[in-house]
Amino acid sequence: MGNTDCPICLERIKHKKTLKCSHSFCSQCIDTVFRLKPACPICNTFHGVYTGTQPEGTMSVTRSGQSVSGYEHCGSIVIDYVFASGLQGPEHPNPDKPYRGTARTAYLPDCAEGEKVLKLLKKAFEQRLIFTIGQSATTGLHNVITWNDIHHKTSMKGGPECFGYPDPGYLSRVQEELRLKGITDDY
Repeated sequence: MGNTDCPICLERIKHKKTLKCSHSFCSQCIDTVFRLKPACPICNTFHGVYTGTQPEGTMSVTRSGQSVSGYEHCGSIVIDYVFASGLQGPEHPNPDKPYRGTARTAYLPDCAEGEKVLKLLKKAFEQRLIFTIGQSATTGLHNVITWNDIHHKTSMKGGPECFGYPDPGYLSRVQEELRLKGITDDY
């Protein structure tokens, strides 16, 4: 494939559009990709704001003096997500079908890096990226609210196999997952 070929359709570029990341595509090809996710398909640089399909809900944050395993020097940040049951919208897999609500609790260490992740999670929640509606990987149920590839620790202990701490690489991994959805601390 030469410099004049579109990496999406693999044909000679028609009506060239070059993104700020310097990758070029057929105008129609990149416009089609951007309808799904406004990111370069080559380098994943975001060119706009990515909004997900998370249903209406709330995210509330409290602080606890109890520490998560591996961060005994500080307390914890407790995040509560609450979603009522409702009907799926046109952006969901089964429009006008009911979905079951849920409540989830997640934990972060109450330290500088935990606070940074919390700010990123709040931004992702506002952009409707934390949850989606689909099939649960754990229960197999359809039309339920599920996590949307941004992992959370739902236990204060027990390690990764229990979705908990200690997990030394977790805060870095979740920041990378957020970055892949366009959520960075570049405000």
